[in-house]
Amino acid sequence: MPDDNSQTATVKIVAIDHEGRGIAYDADKTLFIENALLGEELTYKIFKKKKKIFFAKSVDIIKPSSSRINPICENYGICGGCSMQHYEATTQLAYKQKAFEETLKHVGKVKPENLMSPIAGPIKAYRHKARFRAKYVQKKERVLIGFNEKLSHFLMDMASCEVIPKKISQLLRPLQDCITSLSIKNQMPQIEYASNQVRHLLVLRILGALSAEDVKILKEFQEKYDIEFWIQTKGIDTVRPLLDKMIDYIDYLNKEFNLVYRFHPTDFTQINPFINEVLIRKAMHLLDPKKNDTIFDFFCGLGNFTLPIATYGSKVTGFEGSLPLVNAAKDNAIRNQLDAKFEQIDLFKIEFNEMQKYGHADKWLIDPPRDGALELVKSLDKKRPKSIVYISCNPATLARDAEVLINEKGYCFVQSGILNMFPHTSHIESISLFKAYEG
Repeated sequence: MPDDNSQTATVKIVAIDHEGRGIAYDADKTLFIENALLGEELTYKIFKKKKKIFFAKSVDIIKPSSSRINPICENYGICGGCSMQHYEATTQLAYKQKAFEETLKHVGKVKPENLMSPIAGPIKAYRHKARFRAKYVQKKERVLIGFNEKLSHFLMDMASCEVIPKKISQLLRPLQDCITSLSIKNQMPQIEYASNQVRHLLVLRILGALSAEDVKILKEFQEKYDIEFWIQTKGIDTVRPLLDKMIDYIDYLNKEFNLVYRFHPTDFTQINPFINEVLIRKAMHLLDPKKNDTIFDFFCGLGNFTLPIATYGSKVTGFEGSLPLVNAAKDNAIRNQLDAKFEQIDLFKIEFNEMQKYGHADKWLIDPPRDGALELVKSLDKKRPKSIVYISCNPATLARDAEVLINEKGYCFVQSGILNMFPHTSHIESISLFKAYEG
């Protein structure tokens, strides 16, 4: 048998795992192979092993799948940001649907009564929020800006990126040259990007002081390319525009609900504004807010769902663990002249008695991070909401929480479906509706 790092005999991909990797067997090896599709025959190269499980990448695709396409990005296979660009778009969506259903079945042993059709949007230039690494490389005598290489701490030498807006993709090389010309070129580890599809902000994390010449260089660059530099010297409370005369906030619009959201460039916002609009519309349809309904919105952030709910005349309260986000959500409610309350609370440590003081709600909306909302659903008592809309970015924790809702709290799993919030990755966003059994 060849050594573990060598190219081996041809194998056939017999399944796809939940990370989008092909599964194959070679003698006593179980192989998880990147850049492989179901049914393909290929050779591979191992880069990591764990007991009898081996992680590999494809070398030669001898018999390609009809679903294989050329990646949209020149960095594919090296960059750690995307793993599924070799999937044709509908195949990619079908894979995610299958992975979603299998996770519900095997992790939570649950199944919705109805599966909604998958929702998809743009597969290029969809990412309007990103965090780039920056590093001055002495051997290259310039600053690199981009993402890490796959399964590595090495920074890619990127000239473009197809999933961020074209304006920013084309700016990577000029931006590298600009930062290289600064006196603190080796003291800038990160650049955070945020956009409202009109304004493009780049927050420079700096560990040293900018000189007057540095400020001049940055000012000229942002004027030439119509972007805005902000700087961050320490924590997020130090983030501010490069120049005092610059606008110190950014707004994004939800035209369907006639809402304005003011946010800070380092605040959590959905990276895909196109799918987010559809998600809000779908959530409102499932939640069906009525005038004078009492509704709780958990993990509410800036009020992404809270404010649309308030437009229906519902009595809505948003709950969030981050005080800055709570304060921003309150400001957004005032800005939009809406009656919505917001409370700061640690939703990962919520207890039954703590929830009691907020009273009863007719409906809940839950939009947790990847860890899910186990403690929250456990806090439900006999005065439970009649319906719960649960938005998830992790099928495993959704399945776990759904099992509690169904088997312990008396809910029916009415319907569920996925949204392709993160094209070309294995991440799966979903929305589900649970209704309390009558009687």
